[in-house]
Amino acid sequence: MIFQFIDSQAGTKNSGMDVKDTYTKLFIKAADPSGQITDDLIKEKRLEWWWNVRSKDDGGLRLTDQAINFIQSEAKIKIYKIDFPKDFSITPQVLLWLDKFIESPYYITKRSITVLKEKSAFELYLFSGDVQKLGYNKALSKRLSQESTSEL
Repeated sequence: MIFQFIDSQAGTKNSGMDVKDTYTKLFIKAADPSGQITDDLIKEKRLEWWWNVRSKDDGGLRLTDQAINFIQSEAKIKIYKIDFPKDFSITPQVLLWLDKFIESPYYITKRSITVLKEKSAFELYLFSGDVQKLGYNKALSKRLSQESTSEL
């Protein structure tokens, strides 16, 4: 429910904030609902909590160790941990697919991926945690969608 609101509000051109700023604000607010959230605090935590700090319209939601620890211990936001298949290895291509196709803040280790949205967790469960297959599927779906609209 909270993340549905984020999806509808984050990254709107008029807000002055991108998705990462909105998530950062949400994490801080979840940990201390009565606390004051300043722009400086959001900027500080953005640099501390996100691997990719550049503003983008979509993607780039990989979390750092500090962020996942804060989310689990202080913000107490529900997380979904999905184990990778035993023979799975993280390659640069996998990291690019995650950056582009995972629509949730996520934290990745050598053995698992942790996401904050149920939808993203479900997609990963469908592919048994194989991010490479998920990436192929999403890339193919996007390409087919673009081809079908260009034919019209």
